[in-house]
Amino acid sequence: MANGGPVEHGYPHLETVRAAVTALYRRLSRDTIETFSASVAPADVAFCDTDDLHLGAQRVAREIVRHFRLPDARLIVGFREMTHAANVELAAGPEYFVELNDRFRSHRADIGAALAHEVAHVYLHRLDLAFPGTAENEILTDTAAAYLGAGWLLLDAYREDAVSSQKLGYLTPEEFGYVLAKRALLFGEDPSLWFTSPHAYTAYVKGRDRARRDGQQPPLAAAGWAGRRRYAHDRRHACDGPPATPYAFAADPAGRLRVSFPCPTCHQRIRVPVQGRVRARCGLCRTVLECDT
Repeated sequence: MANGGPVEHGYPHLETVRAAVTALYRRLSRDTIETFSASVAPADVAFCDTDDLHLGAQRVAREIVRHFRLPDARLIVGFREMTHAANVELAAGPEYFVELNDRFRSHRADIGAALAHEVAHVYLHRLDLAFPGTAENEILTDTAAAYLGAGWLLLDAYREDAVSSQKLGYLTPEEFGYVLAKRALLFGEDPSLWFTSPHAYTAYVKGRDRARRDGQQPPLAAAGWAGRRRYAHDRRHACDGPPATPYAFAADPAGRLRVSFPCPTCHQRIRVPVQGRVRARCGLCRTVLECDT
C-alpha cells in the first residue's frame, strides 16, 4: 500500500501480468472465465461512514466471496496496525482470517478494494495456482482480481496529488487499467463508469490504449501501416535471426516459413504458416484472429 509516498507508474510488470492472464486461461478455461462476465457491482460493496465497521466489512467480504463463487468460504475480518493494506491466512478453510490495516477504519469506502485482493488470494489458493516468488505471486493475485471482475475496486482506490497519495495492490495504476481493459474487450463492459477517483479513470485510459495496441501488432490484419512495413522487412530477412518484435519466424521440418506471435487475448503464442491472409484460432482462449502473414 502506497500511503503518502511515491506511486510507481508505467508498465514494469507487464510481462508478468501477461503470463498471469495466460495462467488463468490454462487453469480455468475460457468457459469458466466467461462465468465471470459480470463484475462486482458498486452497490453491492458500497460502504458509507454510518455503517457499522465490522458488520459492514463482513457484508462486503461476503459479496466478494460470492462473486468468486466460494460458497463455503467464510472470511473473519479484523483490523490492526500494520504496514501492508491487508493480510489473509491461507489455511485449509473454510474459515479464513483477514486483517485490514487500521487506516480503513476511517477510509471505509476502500475496504472492498482491500478485500478484493485478499479474496483473490483465497481463490487462487483453492485453485492451487501460484507463481514462484512473492512479488510474482502478488502480481498474479492482482491480475486475477482485475480480470475476473473485482479488481476495478483496487484501481478506484488510487488517488494522487501534490501532497498525498494512496494506491492499493502491486500493479501500477496503468497496469491495472491494462488488465481491466483486456477484460472490457472480452466482455464489452466499461468499468470506467464505476470510478469515483479521477486518477483511476486517467490510468484506465492509458492502460486501455496499451491493451488495444496488442490487437494491432503484425501479423494481425489490424496492424497499422508502419507495423506492416516493418513486418514485411523482417519477413524478408527472417533467416538473419529473430527481430526485436513480439513475432518470430522459423522454418518447419519441411522448410516452410512459419511465424509465431502472442494471442492478443490470452498471450499464448500462436504459430501459423507464412502464406498471406490466414484466419487463426487460439487453442487456449478460442479467439479467432484475422492475420496477414
